[in-house]
Amino acid sequence: MTITGAVSRASLAEVRERLEAVLPSADLTALGGDLFAVLQLIDREHGLRRALSDPARDGADKARLMHVLLEGKISPAALDLVADTVRLRWSSPAELSDAIEVLAVTAQAARAEAEGNLDDLEDELFRFSRVIEGEPQLRAALSGPALPDDRKRGLVASLLEGKVTAATLALVTELVVRPRGRSLEGGLAEYGRLVAQRRQRLVALVRTPVELSEDQRTRLAAVLAAAYGHEVHLNIEIDPGTIGGLSIQIGDEIIDGTIAGRLDDVRRRLAS
Repeated sequence: MTITGAVSRASLAEVRERLEAVLPSADLTALGGDLFAVLQLIDREHGLRRALSDPARDGADKARLMHVLLEGKISPAALDLVADTVRLRWSSPAELSDAIEVLAVTAQAARAEAEGNLDDLEDELFRFSRVIEGEPQLRAALSGPALPDDRKRGLVASLLEGKVTAATLALVTELVVRPRGRSLEGGLAEYGRLVAQRRQRLVALVRTPVELSEDQRTRLAAVLAAAYGHEVHLNIEIDPGTIGGLSIQIGDEIIDGTIAGRLDDVRRRLAS
């Protein structure tokens, strides 16, 4: 699930913005499952996938095709997202599928977030990957061709149902039944990255020596949202040690515009 083309990156950013716009009013219980069902259809029907990713075909025509195929079969929010996705340009048929998978995983993460379980989802995916690595027989049963899909679903349910969040159960089941050419461990790592990405991008820790006004907070949030493609929540920490300017941390990324940060940089350069 690696989107590499410049066109595809721009298109993926656009559909992610569209997803964020529909999340507040969408049925989050249904949205992720509906998007995974569309992914299964597009992966299975190669001719359809080629038609939907054909750059020579009009985007509105592609969107109409999806409405004809899916109207009444998936939720309105999922259908609108799929129509918006196929309307855009993609570098290859595989990248269209990847984009829909990204939306499906992100929708499940949004469901966990709405239920207050986003941290649990990330932790559970990681812990299950460690279990799989340490249990070769279990990994073989879940990944190998010996068990039919319904038996694999049952095995996952027996292991996880009632012990993890609904989003975790849904994502693990999806990976076990439809790995899309990845190892189970690789799929769990990729889904975990997308979940962590959502959590990290949506919260910015802002260290400032003085309290920010409401106008300053609004403008800073707008600048960060434009840069990251998502609405950003600001956690403000008053830190006199910053000596002026702002230090902003989003996930592992730090934007340091403080005098203290610049002085530290000078000291490191002098010591090296």
